[in-house]
Amino acid sequence: MAPQPGAAAWERMESLDPVDWSDLRALGHRMVEDMFDHLETLRDGPVWRPMPQALRQDLTAKLPRKPTSADSVYQDFRRLVQPYATGNLHPGFMGWVHGGGNPIGMLAELLAGGLNANLGGRDHAPIEIERQVIRWAAEMLGFPEDASGVLVTGTSVANLIGVLVARSASLGPSARTDGVGQTRLVAYTSAAAHGCLPRAMEMAGLGRDALRLIDCDRNGRMRLDLLADRVAQDRAAGMRPFLVVGTAGSVDIGAVDDLSEIATFAAREKIWFHVDGAYGALAALAPKLRPLLAGIERADSVAFDFHKWAQVPYDAGCIVVRDAARHLEAFGAEAAYLRREHRGLAGGGVWPCDLGPDLSRGFRALKVWMTFSVYGADRIGRIVQQTCDLASALAERIDREPALQRLAPVALNIVCFRYVEADGDLDRLNADIVADVQESGIAAPSTTTVQGVLGIRAAIVNHRTNRADIVVLVKAVLAAGRARAVDKKKPPVMHRGQVYREASRLGDAGTRGPFPAPGAGTLAAP
Repeated sequence: MAPQPGAAAWERMESLDPVDWSDLRALGHRMVEDMFDHLETLRDGPVWRPMPQALRQDLTAKLPRKPTSADSVYQDFRRLVQPYATGNLHPGFMGWVHGGGNPIGMLAELLAGGLNANLGGRDHAPIEIERQVIRWAAEMLGFPEDASGVLVTGTSVANLIGVLVARSASLGPSARTDGVGQTRLVAYTSAAAHGCLPRAMEMAGLGRDALRLIDCDRNGRMRLDLLADRVAQDRAAGMRPFLVVGTAGSVDIGAVDDLSEIATFAAREKIWFHVDGAYGALAALAPKLRPLLAGIERADSVAFDFHKWAQVPYDAGCIVVRDAARHLEAFGAEAAYLRREHRGLAGGGVWPCDLGPDLSRGFRALKVWMTFSVYGADRIGRIVQQTCDLASALAERIDREPALQRLAPVALNIVCFRYVEADGDLDRLNADIVADVQESGIAAPSTTTVQGVLGIRAAIVNHRTNRADIVVLVKAVLAAGRARAVDKKKPPVMHRGQVYREASRLGDAGTRGPFPAPGAGTLAAP
């Protein structure tokens, strides 16, 4: 038997808790106050700023072996990290479909960290919170109450789960032991679908060539005539169609496929119908937008993110599956160390690790649960509608400006356009304009390719964005474009405060009423 430590040794055993909690408690209060100040004053700073190389060098130190005071490390966070984040909290961030987070969700992260719960399984309250969130998601989508689901990092993983459940539904449980072999499974989706879908096919062992990309119509929606033709061709060639993925909010222009017609087609062809609703699925909470999603309630599975239009802090993706038995069949497994019992901590019925690839899972459900509980689904729906209304206003303003050209219809909240009042390579010019505007800190659009040309992409997702921010973006793009037209090598000098004041002074011609005060329309705690 190994020797046991004496009493003195027991007293010297290590712990990461402080002996005196008072200093750490004070630092924690300061952190919370500082972050509230950060959220309250977002408009006063730039949307984004590049991290200086000298500061990057400060983050190349070797693994720390000795302790450093918590206060010192927090000061490093304030100096090295906070000023150089992505910028998606800021109302001027419109480059990618990133949610703006919310203060209640921030506090929920603190609470979840304090509990440090592992939601892989067992019988405890945090898992019940996740189950309630899944029931809410099912209700939002029009799914049955007994639908299955699980929270994941994001829609990329949720779509992978959708592919795997569809694969299992087609081949049966043997797919998990025998693999896909020469089953010749093929799937179908829009040519405008997110790039995570080909990757999901790769990870499922099917290969990206087994995913048929179907061309879109002029509104960016998958053409159902071409889908039907390709399925027929594949069946005739001995292939096995097993999955069709509809898109609710395409990545480039925000188009929504005809989900109702796809549902009818998939049912007739006996093909699993999955919807990639990464952000568009949340349109179900906005009464005026809900008709665009008609048919989503007939899907076999839906993937979406709470961290986009629902404004939950990253990360919080979700997959909901209509047939709970099919979902469990694709992932359920037992091991001796995960033995389930009828009572005690090892109880609790189906564990989340039976519904996805993760055993170690954080308590991401809490921030979703608290966000919806505090603000309510109706208010979040109004935020969704508000961003789409702002996108329509931006499109109207672009259409009135001779120097700008809109590149695509606006289905939801994404506007694609470009600067055209110049000669030469307009693709290069517009890429430079976007970088100039980003580096100025005035706004943060991004780029994409629409109909073969590079354009400026404004995705309005943040609940803090208002009409003034729309005008600021347009004025910044025009200023950068005109400056580049004069000197193609020299970026313009632009300051957010100056552009914002000019936009506010001139007003938004052709729209109603004055600009909202900064902060209007945001998700502040009631």
